[in-house]
Amino acid sequence: MMMKKTYLAALAAAVMGGALALPAAAQEAAASAAASGAASAAAPAASAAAAASVASAAAAPASEPASAAAHRAAGRVAVVNGQPIPLSRMEAVEAQVKAQAERMGRPTPEINREKMTEDLIMREIFMQEVKKKGVEGTPEAQTKMAMARESVLIGVLLENYQRDNPVTDEEARAEYDRFVESQKPEAGAKEYKASHILVETEDEAKDVVQRLKKGEKFEDIAKRDSKDPGSGSRGGDLGWASPKAYVAEFSEAMQKLEKGAMTDAPIKSQFGWHIIRLDDVRDAQAPQLPEFDKVKPQIVRHLQDKKIGDYQKSLREAAKVE
Repeated sequence: MMMKKTYLAALAAAVMGGALALPAAAQEAAASAAASGAASAAAPAASAAAAASVASAAAAPASEPASAAAHRAAGRVAVVNGQPIPLSRMEAVEAQVKAQAERMGRPTPEINREKMTEDLIMREIFMQEVKKKGVEGTPEAQTKMAMARESVLIGVLLENYQRDNPVTDEEARAEYDRFVESQKPEAGAKEYKASHILVETEDEAKDVVQRLKKGEKFEDIAKRDSKDPGSGSRGGDLGWASPKAYVAEFSEAMQKLEKGAMTDAPIKSQFGWHIIRLDDVRDAQAPQLPEFDKVKPQIVRHLQDKKIGDYQKSLREAAKVE
């Protein structure tokens, strides 16, 4: 059971982990698009089959057969029932794989052209069957194609905006510096090194208190009986943390303890019942953060998302809606 939120967890949420989501307005637009069956307006749309092609293209690389090389030399991927698949389709998927990797701040994966070729062949077979069955002319297909068209065009609009309004190195550095500054402790702030034993009921907690008073070791009980698997395996040790990292009930009880002391009565929180021991106190220290260059891609992505969100908000505010 996790109850402590460390500074590094905050960094992961705010800078490193790709968890830097679009602003609320952009999230709402994406949710609305998904509910209507359209792809998210926050990224270029693609059909399910195209998405599968992109995913499979990044699978383990395979050597290109001689026949495939011959087709490529002729400007095609393959010929299906007499119909050539132009090489431009494969190139478009490869570009999509690269663009997706860039958006995620990851290195471009190796392309498995053999798998991609099979995917494109299957798509061509499906499309030939679509024509044979007259699927394209059905009302269902027309409605979905119109929605997909809107999503593709919106995606291109946002891509163009992102291209014309890139995140500068200065902006990325300023965002990193802002976050680093926000992690500096306040003057006089303290950090606490605490241990706890977490159980489900008050009766269990009272029993633990009595066992401790009779001489059982705190660490042994924590390893055996604590419901917090993270700290329990370490004898209850929660490490160094700011009081703000804990739920209020825990934090308040911990700060009242003298160094080396333990709560006389169990403390109840949303997680259960705690027996808390304060092991040490020190002046708060700034967390060790990764260097700018190591998190720059994630920061750039975050700022790109923010710019798109701000652009979307400005368009909405300027629109006359009746």
